[in-house]
Amino acid sequence: MRTLLIIIMLMIFSSSAFASDEFVHVKGGKFLMGSPNSENWRSDDELQHEVSVNDFMIARHEVTQSEYNSLMHDNPSSFAGENLPVENVTWLEAVNFCNAKSLAENLTPAYKVEGSKVTWDLSADGYRLPTEAEWEYACRAGTSTPFNLEHSIGADEANFYGHYPYEIEENYFSQSKLTTKPGIYRAETVEVGSFEPNKLGLYDMHGNVGEWCWDIYAPYDVSQSVNPTGPISGTRRVYRGGGWNDFAKNMRSAYRAAAPQERKLFNVGFRLARGPIGTGLITSQAVQETSRSGKKILIAFFTWSGNTQGIAYEIQKQTGAEIFEIEPVKSYSANYNTVLREAQRDQHRQARPELKGRVKNFDDYDIIMLGYPNWWASIPMPIASFLESYDFAGKIIMPFCSHGGGRFGQSLTAIAKLAPKAVIAEGLSVHYSGGGRLKDDVARWLANAQRNF
Repeated sequence: MRTLLIIIMLMIFSSSAFASDEFVHVKGGKFLMGSPNSENWRSDDELQHEVSVNDFMIARHEVTQSEYNSLMHDNPSSFAGENLPVENVTWLEAVNFCNAKSLAENLTPAYKVEGSKVTWDLSADGYRLPTEAEWEYACRAGTSTPFNLEHSIGADEANFYGHYPYEIEENYFSQSKLTTKPGIYRAETVEVGSFEPNKLGLYDMHGNVGEWCWDIYAPYDVSQSVNPTGPISGTRRVYRGGGWNDFAKNMRSAYRAAAPQERKLFNVGFRLARGPIGTGLITSQAVQETSRSGKKILIAFFTWSGNTQGIAYEIQKQTGAEIFEIEPVKSYSANYNTVLREAQRDQHRQARPELKGRVKNFDDYDIIMLGYPNWWASIPMPIASFLESYDFAGKIIMPFCSHGGGRFGQSLTAIAKLAPKAVIAEGLSVHYSGGGRLKDDVARWLANAQRNF
């Protein structure tokens, strides 16, 4: 009976009545999810394993601001434009949009939302988010290379931080080995469909905005090989594809980003899916760790040029909090060109530099204001060492960073993965030293934090 129901659903969802210019019917099959060990800049959470998915439908484009506003009567986006992708939406807001669109079209909503708990009716004919497996299967479109173009992606093929194509990190000073050279950095979203689609006819699977998926983030469970839907509980949700401010390495088909489901991100939106996985219900709850009731603050920061130090001391001036400098035992070079090489080397190896000293009575602090420069679109590795040196369960992490144009890059994902039991609060990104705006920017950030905590 169950097999017959799935066959009927497949027939319905692949019919010409549903196939339209807005959606692509993806024929199911098997593929290798994740990345091979040989893929440059892969992460340990990309374990390659065989997965099979059923047929499903997926939108050609990311949801636009016009589409979102027409149903939700709101446009939270950082960049304004009807045909720009909506961003700055939480995972829960994306789920609510799916339900609203389903009801508007007399379809059965896929989700039942009860606070942070969401139940997915696998047999519902309404709109939903793709699973992580479906997203990667659709993105790859039959390819097994880092990008679905089967070559290194360029700024004329996707919207990303085009100054930093794939493998630029280790070839920054001698770019003759790069298959794709640096290109334009637009520093904003572009209209959906501005570039050529992949082989399935899907646009912007790499770049523009990252895209929320159904799954809770965790290491892959390789025993879930047929229509995997991820774990039923955890603290982070997955988003995929990279955004307008990401380096190419973080737009790879296998790259996994993660954030709390209630977090708004200026470079993350979503894409709709629809169609059969099967029958039954899946209840999934992404739980934000309960923060402690106290408000004792520690400002912990790593600095190289002094920009992050300046931000840290402005925060201390306005809060009176205690401060701790994160220092590696072996200092990075004072030479800019050399430190670029050292920074990418440590990131590539996922090194954990030994640190000087320890925070006394770390357990007494409730809020950790964590500062660092954005290095190669992520955290410097001394920050990783710091995060792994203490128990952050129940603590609030308030990130702040100095950057040269990429804001946080993927540093928030790195923090979210390394401190899964911490509450990640809204961060503050400062362009270089912040200039004359620093005092006011810090004050606004602290005032917003005080309202939320």
